[in-house]
Amino acid sequence: MKKIAKFEKVSFSRFSQDWQKAFPKTSSEEFETIYKSILLPTRATKGSAGYDFFAPISFTLAPGETLKIPTGIRVKIEDGWVLKCYPRSGLGFQYRLQLNNTVGIIDSDYYFSDNEGHIFAKLTNDTNENKTVQIEKNTGFMQGIFVEYGITIDDDATEIRNGGFGSTTK
Repeated sequence: MKKIAKFEKVSFSRFSQDWQKAFPKTSSEEFETIYKSILLPTRATKGSAGYDFFAPISFTLAPGETLKIPTGIRVKIEDGWVLKCYPRSGLGFQYRLQLNNTVGIIDSDYYFSDNEGHIFAKLTNDTNENKTVQIEKNTGFMQGIFVEYGITIDDDATEIRNGGFGSTTK
């Protein structure tokens, strides 16, 4: 198996800034407690392809509800690789839990962005069976899979990323 990446926490200041935007009623003491308890993604078994991302808080999503979660995680990835993020397959199967962008793509240069490469998950309970999704703190809710990719022989991209969503098309 190739070892091509390393998960880390974003800085406390980055996390608290992003968390405050997503959850403005959180106290500074709660920021610190949440930050300290963030778990780095891990694989469940030797044969698992996906790294489980763990919920930094407990949350409930009623049918049709959406929630944006700052994970507190960043990842340093070797060039030529990408991290693809999906809902945990059981949650998608049982509840139709969806990532709003369907598949999150974390490029290797995202790590160096102004936002420290902070990975977010925007989830929607897209049930058509009227099911409510309950995720407990430190439970896996999303999985990331590293995938090697190629580029065209005439590729001449030289731009450097500085930002998150949509920053590579500006």
